[in-house]
Amino acid sequence: ANKYYLDVPHYVEEAFAWIEKLSGRSYSLFEYVGSKNAKYVLIIMGSGAGVVEEYLTKMGDKAKDCGCLNVHLYRPWSEKHFLAALPSLSGLRAVAVCNKMQDPAAHGEPLYLDVCTSLQRANCTANVINGRYGLSSKDFTPGMVEAIYQNLRSRNPKHPFTVGLEDDVTHYSLPYGRLETVPETTKQCIFWGFGSDGTVGANKNTIKIIAQNTQLYAQGYFKYDALKSGGVTISHLRFGPEPIKGSYLIDAGCNYLAIHKKEYIFSFFADVLLDPLADGGTLVLNCPWSDAEMDTILPPPFRKIMGQKRLKVCAIDASAVAKRTGMGKLINNIMTAVFFELSGVLPTEQALALLKDAVKKTYKNKGDAIVNQNIKAVEAAIEALRTVQYDATKWAALDCDRESYYIKERVEKPPAYVVDILDKVQTMRGHELKVSEIEADGCVPLSQTRFAKRGVAESVPVVDMDKCIQCNVCSAICPHAVIRPFLLSHTELQQAPDSFDARKATGGNTFAGLHFRIQASPNDCTGCEVCTNACPVGALSMMPRLETVQKGHAANWDYALTIPNRGQRFDANTLKGSQFQEPLLEFSGACEGCGETPYAKLVTQMFGKRLIVANATGCSSIWGGTAGWVPYATDKATGKGAAWGNSLFEDNAEYGLGQVIHVRQRRRQLRDRVEAALARAGKSMSTALRSLLEQWLEFGEDGSISERLSDELQPLLEAEKEKAKEIAEILRLKDLFTKPSMWMFGGDGWANDIGYGGIDHAIASGNNVKIVVLDTEVYSNTGGQSSKSTPMGAVAKFAQAGRDQRKKDLGAMAMAYQHVYVASVAIGANYKQCVEAFAEAEKYDGPALLMCYAPCIEHRFFKTGLSAMSLDQKDAVECGYWPLYRFNPKLSREGRNPFILDSKKVTGDVMKFLNRQNRYAQLVRSSPAVAEKLQGELQVYLKQRHSALREKAAAELSKEATSLKDGLKQAESAAEQVLIAFGSDTGVTEQVAKKKFA
Repeated sequence: ANKYYLDVPHYVEEAFAWIEKLSGRSYSLFEYVGSKNAKYVLIIMGSGAGVVEEYLTKMGDKAKDCGCLNVHLYRPWSEKHFLAALPSLSGLRAVAVCNKMQDPAAHGEPLYLDVCTSLQRANCTANVINGRYGLSSKDFTPGMVEAIYQNLRSRNPKHPFTVGLEDDVTHYSLPYGRLETVPETTKQCIFWGFGSDGTVGANKNTIKIIAQNTQLYAQGYFKYDALKSGGVTISHLRFGPEPIKGSYLIDAGCNYLAIHKKEYIFSFFADVLLDPLADGGTLVLNCPWSDAEMDTILPPPFRKIMGQKRLKVCAIDASAVAKRTGMGKLINNIMTAVFFELSGVLPTEQALALLKDAVKKTYKNKGDAIVNQNIKAVEAAIEALRTVQYDATKWAALDCDRESYYIKERVEKPPAYVVDILDKVQTMRGHELKVSEIEADGCVPLSQTRFAKRGVAESVPVVDMDKCIQCNVCSAICPHAVIRPFLLSHTELQQAPDSFDARKATGGNTFAGLHFRIQASPNDCTGCEVCTNACPVGALSMMPRLETVQKGHAANWDYALTIPNRGQRFDANTLKGSQFQEPLLEFSGACEGCGETPYAKLVTQMFGKRLIVANATGCSSIWGGTAGWVPYATDKATGKGAAWGNSLFEDNAEYGLGQVIHVRQRRRQLRDRVEAALARAGKSMSTALRSLLEQWLEFGEDGSISERLSDELQPLLEAEKEKAKEIAEILRLKDLFTKPSMWMFGGDGWANDIGYGGIDHAIASGNNVKIVVLDTEVYSNTGGQSSKSTPMGAVAKFAQAGRDQRKKDLGAMAMAYQHVYVASVAIGANYKQCVEAFAEAEKYDGPALLMCYAPCIEHRFFKTGLSAMSLDQKDAVECGYWPLYRFNPKLSREGRNPFILDSKKVTGDVMKFLNRQNRYAQLVRSSPAVAEKLQGELQVYLKQRHSALREKAAAELSKEATSLKDGLKQAESAAEQVLIAFGSDTGVTEQVAKKKFA
């Protein structure tokens, strides 16, 4: 096949010729730019070549001895074309070969080795240097390009070298600075937005408007932090009459910068926000402050840079405009209108007309009302915009210390890891980190999110303790563990802040002598309002975050965390008891109102101190494994917590099954060692140690008991390890005394689509695997694509015309095995059933599958967003859209019906439920006939499914009732009255009693 490989360059050149004929753009296998007599050449491939070309163009004669070779065809490597593209080899002094990768086990990266070989064979004497850029996803900027050429010109060039990182371990890095090289006619703009506020989508619209309606070139880069909706978004836009070569984020020469969330002004260092702005550039603030208020409210470092750069500053209270025009929290088109008014990229009238047309195209599927609201907001934006007057000279002369102003106030002293690393990551200063500050294996400590204190919510929940019924529902449904119940002794209550309002705890003897308080953390809350809507008695209300801080709620939270946890008093397998357990998943980066995290949080509260999680890549890995700020935590008292590992999307079930088999095998080994130790060295053991080991042999498969025995055994084993080698051998395996609770987490795309084969294999194996499917009915993490869990009639990506197939019945498929515990739950619809299902699944000796209904931002709820997440779950169950049931094979071994239908009655309206979500309503507007057909079929299917589930649940129930009735007829005294007592949560027992015995 050698001939075919050797011919590839020829055919690629032919393809390039076709492209030039069709588009006018010419390409070569190797493209050289720069001086024909260059002494210093940088060889690179990919988008980095555009940055080098832009630098060389800007530098002109200053870089007349420099050049750049852009590699378009790397494999197969054509030495002939490579050498022909270079300037005169005899004049070359030094060549830098830049790779966007690292191969630490080789003498150099592949491109470097190819270049060295070719130049050696051509008898070129130039010094060839190996370089790396873009490691850890770092940008490649003009300042880095200049550093590389300076290195080549030096007497002793650094080899190998790295740009973008400060390497204080192997000292390969080159120092670099900021450099502006874009053409003067190019406008550069930066927009600081808030995840889900619409800023990114609006900026993409801006690019389309300008690119399609002008002769300007347009470019957009979008930077996000690692959080889901609610994180930081930074949009970098460029527009100009000349082609835009550079593919890097704007770090200098910015003409227009808008800060769409006022809290950023206090959260991020002023230089991070403002340094990219050019002197005299335009700064836009979304804030409600007057000019006089800005003189005191804006941080001194922020004002100082404003004064030094003499910025043109404009302000608008976009949040107020959004509320006034019915847009809620969405300020995207308001701020876009402001951009067109101030940037000068287009005449304002033309720009606003085009923006309104774009609004109509973008939102036409959401109905005329949404379109008109957006247009009204655009028009109101210009009226609300104003210019800020300030004393630039006075502000430029301010004497202030950058570091001291932005130090976070924390009651609990954070570890050095938080201050030195995580705070920099959170405030967009991760580029300041040095290589030595990061662990080589990538490990990060747990329990760090409690120090983040993002303070992103505008309003947070506050409890009225006179109304509170101490049900703990708000805590259970909270996606971020920011609202919790606390139990205090009388002494602890006396020591609490004055605003710490508590009531006598109710619920029986276990609460005797304790006081109860519900408290939210203002600086950790995302303001989703889920808890306020879930509260059955309206005891929670939303209050502006800063007001709650002033009223002492932040101090209340800090004090509450100092109170000893009393969870050991209560049964963690009940709703109320579970919420007194410390959540070991807290303050994650999930979307505000996320429907997934309450389930994962519940698992940590019920089993967290012995929990092992195998996580499938998806939303649960993004909010569950955020770089640095990992939300999983350890128990304060014991230091125990979840062991969490993430696998690929397609093989998580195999990954989790392997963990289960591995632990089972090691525990068998431990059991063998214990039995051998008792037989051979039992007499040398203390009575206490021998007794505990014997108890462990009997009860070691019980999670709770084994955990208690483990705590008691380990100090005794440590004390007696010298008595016999058998005891020392047991001590080596001490981590296995506690039976771990092993779970797999993943989304519906994993469970129903690409990972289904693994799940089927895992549950079919009969091993003790526990699987949680967080069912959002779409691929949430990648933008809402259709999965086999997407219901009929729903619109999603890859199903824009409405999905025409039924949702995959994963539960029915698992129940067909007859040995798998299966449950369908929706925590907001029935808290008790959900907790019972998790408890039964964990206790069941065999595979278990729990399907959890998780409302998602991709469902696109009208008006409420995810604030009514728990109520949506309740409505889904009541209308039959999502059934609640449990299938416990253990019951069949007892001669009972293993299937329990927990949602007996269907009382809601399916169409009313569907029409509150734009994923269904969109199809009604775009294709009414198709929507009527598909959603009609969905209704019929849901009714048929419910009837089938009722029959399945009633099969053995009817037989048992008949047997009881016959027994009563045979009573000795027919005159004696029989009292039939029943208790019911869902109404089923009442129905049976009345129908069979009335």
